[in-house]
Amino acid sequence: MLAEADGTVPHGSDSSMRTSNINNNINPDSSILISKMEDVVIPFSSEVPCDNNGQRMWWAFLASSMVTFFGGLFIILLWRTLKYLWTVCCHCNIKNKEAQKVNNPANNQAADRTPKGPDEKEEAPASEVGWMTSVKDWAGVMISAQTLTGRVLVVLVFALSIGALGIYFIDSSDPIESCQNFYKDFTLQIDMAFNVFFLLYFGLRFIAANDKLWFWLEVNSVVDFFTVPPVFVSVYLNRSWLGLRFLRALRLIQFSEILQFLNILKTSNSIKLVNLCSIFISTWLTAAGFIHLVENSGDPWENFQNSQSLSYWECVYLLMVTMSTVGYGDVYAKTTLGRLFMVFFILGGLAMFASYVPEIIELIGNRKKYGGSYSAVNGRKHIVVCGHITLESVSNFLKDFLHKDRDDVNVEIVFLHNISPNLELEALFKRHFTQVEFYQGSVLNPHDLARVKIESADACLILANKYCADPDAEDASNIMRVISIKNYHPKIRIITQMLQYHNKAHLLNIPSWNWKEGDDAICLAELKAGFIAQSCLAQGLSTMLANLFSMRSFIEIEEDTWQKYYLEGVANEMYTEYLSSAFVGLSFPTVCELCYVKLKLLLIAIEYKSEQRESRSRKRILINPGNHVKMQEGTLGFFIASDAKEVKRAFFYCKACHDDITDPKRIKKCGCKRLEDEHPSTLSPKKKQRNGGMRNSPNCSPKMMSRHDPLLIPGNEQIENMDMNVKRYDSTGMFHWCPSKDIEKVILTRSEASMTVLSGHVVVCIFGDVTSALVGLRNLVMPLRASNFHYHELKPIVFVGSLDYLRREWETLHNFPKVSILPGTPLSRADLRAVNINLCDMCVILSANQNNIEDASLQDKECILASLNIKSMQFDDSIGVLQANSQGFTPPGMDRSSPDSSPVHGFVRQASVTTGSNIPIITELVNDSNVQFLDQDDDDDPDTELYLTQPFACGTAFAVSVLDSLMSATYFNDNILTLIRTLVTGGATPELEALLAEENALRGGYSTPQTLANRDRCRVAQLALYDGPFADLGDGGCYGDLFCKALKTYNMLCFGIYRLRDAHLSAPSQCTKRYVITNPPYEFELVPTDLIFCLMQFDHNAGQSRTSLSHSSHSSHSSSKKSSSVHSIPPSNRQNRSSKTREARDKQNATRMNRMGQEKKWFTDEPENAYPRNIQIKPMSTHMANQVNQYKSTSSLIPPIREVEDEC
Repeated sequence: MLAEADGTVPHGSDSSMRTSNINNNINPDSSILISKMEDVVIPFSSEVPCDNNGQRMWWAFLASSMVTFFGGLFIILLWRTLKYLWTVCCHCNIKNKEAQKVNNPANNQAADRTPKGPDEKEEAPASEVGWMTSVKDWAGVMISAQTLTGRVLVVLVFALSIGALGIYFIDSSDPIESCQNFYKDFTLQIDMAFNVFFLLYFGLRFIAANDKLWFWLEVNSVVDFFTVPPVFVSVYLNRSWLGLRFLRALRLIQFSEILQFLNILKTSNSIKLVNLCSIFISTWLTAAGFIHLVENSGDPWENFQNSQSLSYWECVYLLMVTMSTVGYGDVYAKTTLGRLFMVFFILGGLAMFASYVPEIIELIGNRKKYGGSYSAVNGRKHIVVCGHITLESVSNFLKDFLHKDRDDVNVEIVFLHNISPNLELEALFKRHFTQVEFYQGSVLNPHDLARVKIESADACLILANKYCADPDAEDASNIMRVISIKNYHPKIRIITQMLQYHNKAHLLNIPSWNWKEGDDAICLAELKAGFIAQSCLAQGLSTMLANLFSMRSFIEIEEDTWQKYYLEGVANEMYTEYLSSAFVGLSFPTVCELCYVKLKLLLIAIEYKSEQRESRSRKRILINPGNHVKMQEGTLGFFIASDAKEVKRAFFYCKACHDDITDPKRIKKCGCKRLEDEHPSTLSPKKKQRNGGMRNSPNCSPKMMSRHDPLLIPGNEQIENMDMNVKRYDSTGMFHWCPSKDIEKVILTRSEASMTVLSGHVVVCIFGDVTSALVGLRNLVMPLRASNFHYHELKPIVFVGSLDYLRREWETLHNFPKVSILPGTPLSRADLRAVNINLCDMCVILSANQNNIEDASLQDKECILASLNIKSMQFDDSIGVLQANSQGFTPPGMDRSSPDSSPVHGFVRQASVTTGSNIPIITELVNDSNVQFLDQDDDDDPDTELYLTQPFACGTAFAVSVLDSLMSATYFNDNILTLIRTLVTGGATPELEALLAEENALRGGYSTPQTLANRDRCRVAQLALYDGPFADLGDGGCYGDLFCKALKTYNMLCFGIYRLRDAHLSAPSQCTKRYVITNPPYEFELVPTDLIFCLMQFDHNAGQSRTSLSHSSHSSHSSSKKSSSVHSIPPSNRQNRSSKTREARDKQNATRMNRMGQEKKWFTDEPENAYPRNIQIKPMSTHMANQVNQYKSTSSLIPPIREVEDEC
């Protein structure tokens, strides 16, 4: 019920009802009291014994709080004062006692005789302090967030404070002061229970506080003073006063601390954002509560008559428009207290609004857009891709990973990078939103690794920046990423890109790095150099291999152009599939022929399970093994096909059901019993084939698997190879080796190189200086020095470049034979003519300065200029006769002495090289778009993809970007990386990598049956169709017939064609450019000028018919009728040459010329203390002699050519 003196209703709803109630309840005796307190409203209920006179009791509630606060403050100050005085007095007494002890030493001795008294006096306060300390520590533990109990208590107090604030919001709709029955008011009972708990918590805090005075003045303590005592007063007076209960909103300031206790807030930005928001909101709500109190109560000195009815939320609105300086004027303060408060609040609130709100908006705006967490989908795997995340790297990766030829890729790709994507990259992610997600973070942060669920990821792929200025720093960053990921989850499979080969050794230092479980490092420098080296042996092979390991869509061209046949081959890729049980027991050539003829599949390698238990590796990848290898149950085959569905034919093939089927598309899964127990395909992205055996020594024949027992090799080769006093190969038997040579012994001056008539060699033009990053020339030389070549088959290598740079690389090259250096520049035509670049088998153009240029279009300027410089050179055609028979090979078992039966006889380049455009060149590029500058006669568009350009199709250009596809290929099947490393590196093994990591150089080893067996492995070569046993098929024959004949007769596996670009034209063309055709169909028509890519077996008998020309004392070159040749004028004094300067060498040229007719010495590249050799001089063929005599007429400086017996 409401009582009002003059009938006005400042808080009520119905004025007439309130007036009648007042008239009924006013006592006539209290007229004087009413006259003094006009317009005072006291809400009360007739059932509650409340003040019928309507007197306000707000002062009682406020007094309880003030008395509590100031009373406690007075007691604390009084206690401190007394304690201070007591301390001062005790200090004075102690000084007096010490003075008495000094004056009365007899008393001191008496005191020393009774030690128990002082001890007992000291033990009493010690026990008292210990008890107080224990209670204080217990209270501190209870309220701290360091224990579970403390965290629960802190969170509970905060939750109850917010609950009390909610009760205030509910009660704010009632009058400021009203009469209420505690036993019937449910909200008052709840509020009472909350405040009892707050009182107990206040006591704990008080006990645990070290400084009671500062504790008493804390914000939380002030809140308790003005909220807890009024509740008890309201119970006693049976009335409620809204009062200062709005101070509970100040508890919101602790909201960020609570979230930190719960490990919800972990970043500084999030903590700062919550702090700003909580301070702003708590200040806002608290100020609104004060305005609500004074405006609904009025000024006390005005007898509360100037009050106005405002709801709490209207006050909140008023404070917001006031802080924002808008001030609409629809709601404003009428009381003096309210206006006075607004004056001060505008100063503080405006400053807070102007500083807090922009900072809050900035934090929200700077909040990571991609800062969420990945939610795994049941039944769907996901991989994490990190490292160098750019538009180019991501687009190349997704193009290959999500290619349609991979069947259904049910894998989600999660990218993790610490920089938010730009608009183009963001658009790319949105186009693949069903399979791609991006999160901003770093793999070096365990929190970010947890966000992307790295522990449940199928693999983690790390991309490298191929264009960085410092490759070693980039590799170090990726190694740190590997360490962080492996430290977080040691079992995760990691596939990482590495730029430098020598940095792969650091991965071996990571304890959880295990390549047997699928961890792989794709070294771009190693593979790039390997691809280029294989092109030196078979030009165009780099293009073919790059296309095989990349996913390309089939592009159909109706016109009969070279692009039509090239693109048909580009559509082929490398796949793996288990062979059907119908192939069990058959030899590899038989299975290979059956797959090609009937299934239209090209089988090039298998995973062979060795039956020898003592073998270190049970599984090996064998490339084109011979008839001695029989298929086993569950043999894994490596196929070349256009899509994954075609490869399924090898798994579904059944002789009983499919023997009479001619259409390979009809070979489907049949109902035979053999299909009940299916082997899973390695095409699915599962962790399969991750065993160490197959990758321990790839393509190395086991001791019992060799087709030829090393002890049974006929002829003198076995005796020489088994010479235990000579080291001819490295310790693994995979590469040719020689004792280390000083770089001064292999340096050629320009005049010396001019007199050393090189032919059939490899010229490596390298741009680099003393500050350039090392490109790893050892990876280029190793495939050219593989042990499956005989010694006389090794092509001499001449490096042309800066001597300062080559000195840095020489430490890794000094154990390889037939290596020379010509200090100079590849842009100098004099240097190029000195090394007879027109007679070389291949010219390789590399640059170590490509990553130090900001403009991407200028990164390849040196390589492009060198390539154009060579192509524009002119040569005398009379010297072209020396290049005859410089390429090709003789299949095993054929008579090498008969030029009519040898394919080498017809396998030559042009009769002479008169222009530089006919010189075989392969140029390394960094920027793919720069390929347009290599050929001036092509019509390639600048936006054309690299694999569609003419230089790449012809094998004259190579870019490291083509290796990006190996990341996804390795993930889907890690055998693919093993196969490609076997093909391009010449036989690098994990044992060899461990050795190089220890010594950074090859170690020589004695020839043993085990190491010699490692020579028995395939190598890539090119077969000529112009003449020889395959000449009948070269003119209009079918490629399939050639495939079967070469496989049956010589165990050679053909897999592509290197054809002249204009071979399809009826009119003759002078263009010598060729392009690559991968895996042509059976009916493909051959032309006589075709060169066939094939995998040939190691020929044990090739060393018996070896021949060689003279050797250079500088470069240690050797040659045969079919390979490289060196015609040298030896120096007269070899021992003093290393100490002579380049000028001194030039001065001796005239002396050498005069003496060359009188004294002729022939040197090999073996050291002086090498074993003695019997050199047999063989007669030269009439055809070669005529050619040499013709050449002699052009120059009197060339000595007669002798053929000498050389090493195997």
